[in-house]
Amino acid sequence: MASNAPASPLPAPAAPGLRERARGALLGLAVGDALGAPAENLKPSEIRARWGRITGYVTDRPCGTDDTEYAIFSGLLLARHGSALTPAHVEAAWHQWIADRAEGPFRGAGFSERGTLENLRRGLAAPISAQHRHAWSDGLAMRAAPFGVFAAGRPSEAARLVAIDGSVSHEGEGIYGGQAVAAGVAAAMAGAEPAVVIAAALAVVPDDSWTARSLRRAVAVAHRGERAVRTAVVIGGYPWTDLAPEAVALAFGAYAAADGDFREAVLTAVNMGRDADTTAAVAGALAGATHGVAAIPGMWAAAIGPARGRCLPAMSGHHILDVAELLTPEEGGKWGEGVVLPDLLPEGLRRTLSGPAAVAAGDPPVPLAGTASDRTGTARLGLAGTVTPLRPPGHVTGPAEDPPLAPARPATPAAARVAPRPVAETTSPGIAGRRAAAVRNTDPEARS
Repeated sequence: MASNAPASPLPAPAAPGLRERARGALLGLAVGDALGAPAENLKPSEIRARWGRITGYVTDRPCGTDDTEYAIFSGLLLARHGSALTPAHVEAAWHQWIADRAEGPFRGAGFSERGTLENLRRGLAAPISAQHRHAWSDGLAMRAAPFGVFAAGRPSEAARLVAIDGSVSHEGEGIYGGQAVAAGVAAAMAGAEPAVVIAAALAVVPDDSWTARSLRRAVAVAHRGERAVRTAVVIGGYPWTDLAPEAVALAFGAYAAADGDFREAVLTAVNMGRDADTTAAVAGALAGATHGVAAIPGMWAAAIGPARGRCLPAMSGHHILDVAELLTPEEGGKWGEGVVLPDLLPEGLRRTLSGPAAVAAGDPPVPLAGTASDRTGTARLGLAGTVTPLRPPGHVTGPAEDPPLAPARPATPAAARVAPRPVAETTSPGIAGRRAAAVRNTDPEARS
């Protein structure tokens, strides 16, 4: 006789740990970048004409773009300095890793990066190096996720650090876009539900900024799907797709429309077109941090290898997952605690750090960076000096303090829980008077 006793409920799956969320955020960024790259600068109608609806990779050799390589760049720099990061550190790394190298043109670099490189090569220093015509671009937003990974659960600290990174290349709305992404990822890293992630992003940018207005419009209509999100945000007829307020809003709109689901968030961003590699990268970082690396389809994840250095030759060979390990050292990982950047150190020291077997094989111990015998590795970055242990994400040395994030609640659609706030009819600070008329007048809510 069959038993009438109720079946025992299956145990709820364990929440992903910090390392799994870090891997999800950064691998999610790289996957979104590679999925979205073929659709960059296309309209949805053009995407449908070529591929129908994109549901996976549409190239034989999917590859990340400058979005992934710049995220690796910023992640390695952050791993070296942690909360002690300064504009001088960022500027030195831009010179040593990018501007002063002779590899030729940096293929795929955005206008903001090209403008920054031109200014740095002319001898201009931060923040003057950020004063170019594309300082409002999404170039900081695309590399902001590592700051949220590092400052897990501390959105204000993530926003503070990414603004330091951006001071070399961006200002105004370009900074705000990066801060929104970094803060959102920081909240997701702590297990916040999508509505709290969105609220954390809005909390770190000026309420009357173009970025905040666009983000609120996007998430308010996200429950109606990608066409509604795109209509609410995209400026019809404007030729450039790398506007930070637009790209960041599209990414958060895709994330809200999918209620944080990784696959749907990324594909929604990809199929909206515009700056699809960046919007999908940001949506992937948010959703990957929310659910961890296990949420990324295996076939998508398997296609991501080390960076090819197509845009930043100095990043060739670095894998985005190594950055995730470096930014969460207290979790263990293959580099362990008190980590230095092994690929930036001399070969002998890398072997020494890998264990006693390497020393037994004939490599003598090598002094740590900053001593006379080890200028080679750190000089590649212009970061010679003592090697300090990485600060774990819970370690606060900066002035920013974050209140505890609200605990997760049972889900209803994220967009329905984030009501748009009143919109101020003003232009964003730092934009008017310094941009061309087409840029100044692009945001409909900023027009008089």
